[in-house]
Amino acid sequence: MPRMAEFTYVREMDIDADPARVHALINDFRNWQQWSPWEDLDPDLQREYSGPAQGVGSHYAWRGNKKAGEGAMEITESNPARIDIKLSFLKPWKARNDVSFAIEPTGNGGAGSHVAWRMTGENKGMAAVFARMFNMDKMLGKDFEKGLARLKSAAES
Repeated sequence: MPRMAEFTYVREMDIDADPARVHALINDFRNWQQWSPWEDLDPDLQREYSGPAQGVGSHYAWRGNKKAGEGAMEITESNPARIDIKLSFLKPWKARNDVSFAIEPTGNGGAGSHVAWRMTGENKGMAAVFARMFNMDKMLGKDFEKGLARLKSAAES
């Protein structure tokens, strides 16, 4: 049986905003419409929020067009320095990944933050085929970079 291909994608950015402000934008899924690179893939995206409004147990499910797909996220850990999320895709293919946001003060004497957005998992089935055909780090990395730039804009405004 072939071994599954484990992956880690990560992008980082400095943001000129207090870590608590950055944390709040990530810790509440309702805020993701301000910065997530995928929220505008489908103008008719269906969103469902459940559980607590923010933090551990907060849940977000979406269903959209072919570009947006279908899936769900749940915050599994949340503290001032880190937010962990369980990400489950249902369409265009099934996948289960772990996402984390590490948020650190930049230490420059101001109210800056350094954010590292990381996703780990295993490519299985169609995702493995797709990953072999395309440079997923480059493709997903562009989305992470776009999201971090939007997060920066939202946090600094």
